[in-house]
Amino acid sequence: MSLPLPSRPRFWSFPLLLLSATSSAQAASIDQATEALIAPVASLFSSLIFFSLPLFGAELPLVVLWLVAGAVFCTVYFNFINVRGLGHAFKLVRGDYAHPGDQGEVSHFQALATAVSGTVGIGNIGGVAIAISLGGPGVLFWMVLAGFLGMSTKFVECALATHYRRQNADGSVSGGPMFYLARGLAERGLPRLGRALGRFYAVGIVIGCLGIGNMFQSNQAFMQFVNVTGGAEASWFAGRGWLFGLIMATLIGTVIIGGIKSIARVTEKVVPVMALLYCSMALLVLGMNAEAIPFAIHAIFQGAFTPEGVAGGTLGAIIIGFQRAVFSNEAGIGSSAIAHAAVRTRDPMTEGYVSLLEPLVDTIVICSLTGLVIITTLYYDPAFTDGASGIEMTSRAFERNVAWFPLPLSVAALLFAFSTAISWSYYGLKGWSYLFGEGRLGRNLFKLLFCGFIVIGSMIQLQSMLDLSDALVFVICVPNILGIYLLAPVIKRELKRYHRKLASGEILDHRAHASRSSASTTSTKASDSTNS
Repeated sequence: MSLPLPSRPRFWSFPLLLLSATSSAQAASIDQATEALIAPVASLFSSLIFFSLPLFGAELPLVVLWLVAGAVFCTVYFNFINVRGLGHAFKLVRGDYAHPGDQGEVSHFQALATAVSGTVGIGNIGGVAIAISLGGPGVLFWMVLAGFLGMSTKFVECALATHYRRQNADGSVSGGPMFYLARGLAERGLPRLGRALGRFYAVGIVIGCLGIGNMFQSNQAFMQFVNVTGGAEASWFAGRGWLFGLIMATLIGTVIIGGIKSIARVTEKVVPVMALLYCSMALLVLGMNAEAIPFAIHAIFQGAFTPEGVAGGTLGAIIIGFQRAVFSNEAGIGSSAIAHAAVRTRDPMTEGYVSLLEPLVDTIVICSLTGLVIITTLYYDPAFTDGASGIEMTSRAFERNVAWFPLPLSVAALLFAFSTAISWSYYGLKGWSYLFGEGRLGRNLFKLLFCGFIVIGSMIQLQSMLDLSDALVFVICVPNILGIYLLAPVIKRELKRYHRKLASGEILDHRAHASRSSASTTSTKASDSTNS
């Protein structure tokens, strides 16, 4: 069943009125009033969507089970495409098969960078630390396994998004779960169900993007910025969240006003920089903690199967690890498929392959490095996490080795928050356009709304709004995974066709062809020189 939509004026005006009424002096009262208004609704939604079953002493959230079941299905049904397809994925990202005349708006690398920027966020720095503090080092094993399985889910949802994307009158393209749910299920003789699920997904991604992809990012970035500039007592920015939010909103607004091409131009530069900065810092810390690495590896594998102090034992560790992974890489949520659908390609299967690299970077590389930094630090100082939560734990782990590392860590956190916000603005915009049309006025109004919520997120604690948006983001995995089950045969058929075209040479490897042509030209010139 699709969600009932409020009339446009009411849907648009509430956040704008809230923003105009906000000031630093009024923050506390607005916080309290908003919490009182949204808390009951958020509590109800969260209790329904994150409903858990008690199982052998652990609490099993059904939404996580639904996501993991979808990942296992995709991995088995597509014969471990997450392993077999990696080599081809790297070739596609490198541009071996790219042709400038292909339909779409961004390159394979730009699409991947935009999608990665949407998943690599504050959660990769702080969320991993929380997971380890709750479930012990063993959760990292299950986190990596979940990321590995999630690669297959990404393949299917991103191939579907590109296969069923829509070409707009202005030359742009629109794609994502709302489109393949509506179009794909119509092909299966279920048009009404497809339209309802598509609208439901669009509503969820619009509201959800204002929380985890917007307010949470700006709020956590502001807190880290205040911490490294003197703390809540000494920092000049303490109590001036409105200014920090305004600066951040202005920077983000200058990027998103240009659409996906502008976003992609920024993410293709920001993502490598932020990933290189963070990974370099983590590797340096691990080098300094080399003595503790054997301890960390032993603790991870021992804790994965014989955890101590975790509710539900091994099952509890599995649940925490899988939950952190799916919350991090969003495999099965379908959000990043919206960015992948904008790629320039003549065959949708290419972007399915490229998307395999997203959980690889997000979960298997970045989350693993964060986890190893935390665990090796525990070897030297088991109490370093006391009194800390989230990103502060990771900051302390870095600070123990290099006193000034919290400063570049805050830069990385700002880049993570910035890149996540601009990607999620595009996801929300495509959901908005699906509901209200592709008109310029509507698109610009949404962008203004999105930037306004960045300011709000930096100023006041809207925990209930974040809880509500989290719930709405994760409830959209229900129609998305259902669509994957129903439409997986379409992708399997298209994948076989794609492989036949590759084998026949109909799909040309331009890099290899150019190399052969160059070698042939060189050989011809050498032969002519010899004959002369």
